[in-house]
Amino acid sequence: MEKVFFADSWQQFFAGLGMARFDDFFSYAGGEQINKNNKRDVQILTLGLGDDSKEFFLKRFHRPHVKDAIFTLSNFGGPCSQAKWEWYNAGALIDNGIDTYPFVCYGEQTFGGFERRSFLISEKLKSQCFTDFVAENWTKLSQEWKEKITTELAAFIRRIHDADFCLPDLYVWHIFIKETQQSDNWDFAVIDLNRMQHNVTNTNKKLKNLSRFYHSMTDKYFDDRTRRVFIQSYAGSDWPGCTDKLFEKVNKYSKAVSAKRNPKPY
Repeated sequence: MEKVFFADSWQQFFAGLGMARFDDFFSYAGGEQINKNNKRDVQILTLGLGDDSKEFFLKRFHRPHVKDAIFTLSNFGGPCSQAKWEWYNAGALIDNGIDTYPFVCYGEQTFGGFERRSFLISEKLKSQCFTDFVAENWTKLSQEWKEKITTELAAFIRRIHDADFCLPDLYVWHIFIKETQQSDNWDFAVIDLNRMQHNVTNTNKKLKNLSRFYHSMTDKYFDDRTRRVFIQSYAGSDWPGCTDKLFEKVNKYSKAVSAKRNPKPY
């Protein structure tokens, strides 16, 4: 069985381009591939003509691993494609005032209720990937501004955890940043939600998210002082315990991650 679901009035937009069926999207070959492994790939699409053209991201899932099927089954409470799960997660974040990519449609091909293939299409975020922002600007910023941005970012991550969401793929490259109209504050968004979990109250799980992010803060840009500001800002004034112990635990978890993988260069 094949289904395609649209948000708002996007069905009409895509119908005008002759795109309505599952294969119209999943087999679309006019995009620029930016990421790929044997189970998923991501393309940038430019669709429409002239002033009506828009940029999108197409994420395709190919025959999920058994562990992925079990994960979505246990977290959703029934058979659920990876595209549907990520769509559901994005809606949950937005409902809690946490920005993420705006999805416009998703589709799934199932057999016996279980996913064979699925896809997601989102609009391009009106913000910049944090790794690109850091690579372009970080060495030009004063320590005061570095710490200001780091403080606001830590508060954003704390908001995610306070809403009891768990993001095992929380890395620097999955955060987007945008300067606000006041020009001295920053808005953030988070992407890559296919392993996100809801209603997580286990503090250690959340700290392992934090440690992965800490691991991805490479020495090239983030010194010890900035890292400590990050942890102190995450803790805020209401952390139930000693901030030094929080720092030690995150650092310990981060070293375990670093022992298995190197952070991406940016």
